[in-house]
Amino acid sequence: MSSTRNDPHTDRFDAAEVTSDGAFWLASAGTYPRSTLALWEERPCAPAVLPCGLAFDVVSAPAVFGRRMVDRLWDEGPGSGPVAVLRGRMLMFAAPGTAQRLPSLLRWEEWGVQDRERRRARTGEIPPLLCHGNGDAVTVPAPLGANPPGDQREPRWLVAPDTRHPWLPGPEILLWAAVRAARAAVRISIFPPAEPGAKVYDVSRRR
Repeated sequence: MSSTRNDPHTDRFDAAEVTSDGAFWLASAGTYPRSTLALWEERPCAPAVLPCGLAFDVVSAPAVFGRRMVDRLWDEGPGSGPVAVLRGRMLMFAAPGTAQRLPSLLRWEEWGVQDRERRRARTGEIPPLLCHGNGDAVTVPAPLGANPPGDQREPRWLVAPDTRHPWLPGPEILLWAAVRAARAAVRISIFPPAEPGAKVYDVSRRR
């Protein structure tokens, strides 16, 4: 099995630092965005706790499965919004309202397939996804990262915000990515893939 493809700390992206526009967008989620920006100007390596539901929702997955979801979004889909790695989980920033809608879509996907074996093949490998929306808050990594350059430890940005109006996936797209990631997990367990070459994704693909 490829250790590179299944290591959530192997960075194939080139957007590891938040731009000033990206920091403005993150700060806009809070009640006092100027205070958050002032904090980051003084302490650019300080994480922050930001509310969900206004500028973004967050879908949190176990790091390995979440990385498979992100890979599917970039390899076969439209790309992703910002993505962070924190406390052994992958935080995927999503469109507001996703946290409310995605759980019901996952339940529909699971029970909409009548045959048990087909249902297991489609959704049996999807671990519980934590959906953070209105009324919730999440810790986001510091704009400049808390670790030295090149350090792949947590917390860190995998795909950092780089614009004031980033494209964010909605619940249907994340459902698609979760199902594809589950199928990939089944295939990987049966047929270990050859060692892939390193990839660097162009963040300009994000809509």
